[in-house]
Amino acid sequence: GYEAVAQKFASIRRVRGDNYCALRATLFQALSQATQLPSWLQSEDFTMVRAKLFSKLYVFLCAIYSFSRKWINKLNAAGFSECVYYLCLKCYLKQWKSISEIKGPIEKQEACDKLFKNEEEEYCLYEALKFLMLNTAIELYNDDKNGRRVPVFSWLLFARDTSSNPCQLMHNHLNHIGHKAFVQQVEMFLLAYALQYTIQVYRLYKYSTDEFITLYPNDPEENWPVVTLITEDDRHYNIPVRMCQETML
Repeated sequence: GYEAVAQKFASIRRVRGDNYCALRATLFQALSQATQLPSWLQSEDFTMVRAKLFSKLYVFLCAIYSFSRKWINKLNAAGFSECVYYLCLKCYLKQWKSISEIKGPIEKQEACDKLFKNEEEEYCLYEALKFLMLNTAIELYNDDKNGRRVPVFSWLLFARDTSSNPCQLMHNHLNHIGHKAFVQQVEMFLLAYALQYTIQVYRLYKYSTDEFITLYPNDPEENWPVVTLITEDDRHYNIPVRMCQETML
């Protein structure tokens, strides 16, 4: 598997091996190659995320959402809604905008390296991304209930006994990512849809099978950018890079 990957990539950026690694690797790749703010981040849909989450789901989220332990003191000091918005969603949009405006690839890489070494902002990004995954799941669930066409993975996502609806998905799965659970396969599809990026993964243990290179989603939108990851076990993800360098994230 590694020999096959080496035909296209020169080395690997090793990603910290905790339960955030799928989010960390994907988001780092997306930011490091971003040349403009994604259209969906500029749209009214994104600006409405906060309103939708906190008007219809506020009580539900307060009851079951668990932030990274790094944010417990901030939650107590700032209050729930203020912490969520100002330390997560606003930080997410700010970092996308500032990094996408950097023109030089070296400067952009340095900005990403600096961001992902700043724990306060780094974990804000992950919590924001989990909220966006929840928002995407709610939209897919409602579309299916209203008879609209949804991708196949959405049926699989809500076919699990532990995530038959968005509330269970949040309580039993998204809530635990980073704490005691990693991103599962069907949730990689949800991550791709939340980011509107195609995630291409070299799954080394699937070498010589049709699943060696797996795309999330299987039939990606043509205008979605692509990020590439590499994994040995579908639990921990690293980043293949084309230049020969020894780096860690």
